[in-house]
Amino acid sequence: MRDVLISELIVGPAVDALAERFDVLSLPDLWKNEAALRAQIGHFRALMVRNQTPVTAELIASAPALLIVGRAGVGLDNVDLQAASAAGIVVSSTPDQNAISVAELVIGLMLSLVRSILPADRDTRNGNWARHCFVGSELYGKTLGIIGAGKTGYLTARRAQAFGMKVLASDPYLTPDNILLRELQAELLDIDELLHRADVVSCHVPATPATVGMFDAARFSRMKPTAFFINTSRGKIVREADLAAALKAKIIAGAALDVRENEPPEPGELELLPNVVLTPHIAALTVEAQERVTSAICDDVARVLEGKPARNAVAARLPSRPHC
Repeated sequence: MRDVLISELIVGPAVDALAERFDVLSLPDLWKNEAALRAQIGHFRALMVRNQTPVTAELIASAPALLIVGRAGVGLDNVDLQAASAAGIVVSSTPDQNAISVAELVIGLMLSLVRSILPADRDTRNGNWARHCFVGSELYGKTLGIIGAGKTGYLTARRAQAFGMKVLASDPYLTPDNILLRELQAELLDIDELLHRADVVSCHVPATPATVGMFDAARFSRMKPTAFFINTSRGKIVREADLAAALKAKIIAGAALDVRENEPPEPGELELLPNVVLTPHIAALTVEAQERVTSAICDDVARVLEGKPARNAVAARLPSRPHC
């Protein structure tokens, strides 16, 4: 029986250190071949993935010796948590390790939108000097609406406050006396009221049955015509056709998307709009965040293989199936 299978591109000193202690096989493109992944997984006690490997109930059934699935990142929509828990497998993720990087990208996207940085850059590269075509707005005194006020939402709001922004939050899991909301002096609202009042809306929610498609034509119609929409969480929470229509009709002023309904996306209407900033799911891709993420997930994998509890487990911290 082998120790660790890595099915996506996960590299760094922590992986090297793990390979010195355990039998590690890294196949960065394995996630693309479900049959090959199933054939391999039966030989391993641990699986390390990012967001591309589908850890389905069928895959879990093919892995009788699997003790832990280590997800290098935050979202777990590619992992069947119910099937993993039923099989006695630990699922570990890294919910906090990349939060700073995501928050900083949100601020960068916000500035790009309110100051038309990308259109101004493109126009200037074309030989123009059209200063008065790119009159922007200040963030100072504006209102940021945070959808999902967890660690990343909190850190985003803290950075926005440095610009003099007010903060609104919408999160069904928080109460008005939440200590972090109090620290932010943030008002907790239902989502529709937040959309009505915010100048910038930033999303920080997972993809769940309750959130998939939550940003549709009706929701965009509740926003100010001067407002901007930013999503760095999960692409499936946005109906992209509705967003494109809202932008073309000037129902909202602009949008920035780091995540898409389908990744990689087929080029469409959003790619043609000048008031849209698009990035290829890079919010967590900084040197610092990836070092923290990789270190944390390698540590949990090593701990479980040695019979110790995982530190970043989503549910059970120890496997409930026998070690092989």
